[in-house]
Amino acid sequence: MRRREFIATLGGAAAWPVTARAQQPSRKVRIGVLLPGTPASYSPRINAFLEGLRGLGYEEGKTVTFEWRWWNDQVERLPELAAELVSLDVQAIVTAGTPAAKALKNATRSIPIIMAVIGDPVAAGLVESLAHPGGNVTGFSILASDLSGKRLELLKEVVPGLFSVGVILNPANPQPKIELKEVEAAARALGVQIHPIQISAESWLQNSFESISRDRSVQAVIVLTDALLYNHRKQIATLAAAHRLPTMYFFREFVAEGGLMSYGPSDTDLFRRAASYVDKVLRGAKPGDLPIEQPTKFELVINLKTAKALGLTVPPTLLARADEVIE
Repeated sequence: MRRREFIATLGGAAAWPVTARAQQPSRKVRIGVLLPGTPASYSPRINAFLEGLRGLGYEEGKTVTFEWRWWNDQVERLPELAAELVSLDVQAIVTAGTPAAKALKNATRSIPIIMAVIGDPVAAGLVESLAHPGGNVTGFSILASDLSGKRLELLKEVVPGLFSVGVILNPANPQPKIELKEVEAAARALGVQIHPIQISAESWLQNSFESISRDRSVQAVIVLTDALLYNHRKQIATLAAAHRLPTMYFFREFVAEGGLMSYGPSDTDLFRRAASYVDKVLRGAKPGDLPIEQPTKFELVINLKTAKALGLTVPPTLLARADEVIE
């Protein structure tokens, strides 16, 4: 089921009665949070989530406490951290990404799990459907698979005569494998050759970019959705610039670090909206009855300074469509 079938569900949080928002739970609640990376790498998203809760009347230390767990790119720790949160009597757990969501679902079938950012939860086996998730998991999809082909189209507009693209993905995450199929389909339609490049550790980034650079046939790169790659966004953007590889990303934070361009939903907006689902389940709503909501805000971000450094001229028509141009 695709985004256009869910127009009625979008912006659901904004439609709640004001009186309902003002009535807070009678006791202090405890929320578990399981995220990749570090507090520093996730600070924009965390700030948006906390801002969303404050807007609903929650005050840390007074009406809500948090149990923070960070797996810092160590996917093997996820089962341990998930079990730890479940044992702490939390009333809800917030997470992001397919690996963490799967670990939590394996650890509990009763505590509500809110996925602030998730790629394709149906394909990943996390929910039964977008409209009726079932079970104890719900949240917000970033339409990662649907947008992958569009990213290739946009990259082709910027790189003249594009015919060969490297695609970076983390094989430990099932989501990029789903996205890769979408990229391959778009590539066939556009007459572009795809070269998948698997990265599963920070030390491999340098080697992988050197390998891409040596392969003279690869003209540009697309980075597929993944928490590990998001956490190393500055290093990836720096390597892409050093090897003069025009690169398309999935979130604007890469472009803010010097990447060429990105197209996708606003991840901070999704984290802010995740607060609304936390509020709903704390009031008694069943996660399985809350539809997986879709992004309402998409951003095309272009770093004009990086384009000039790569010797690329961004078409004026594309600049006019950009939501943000970094100069």
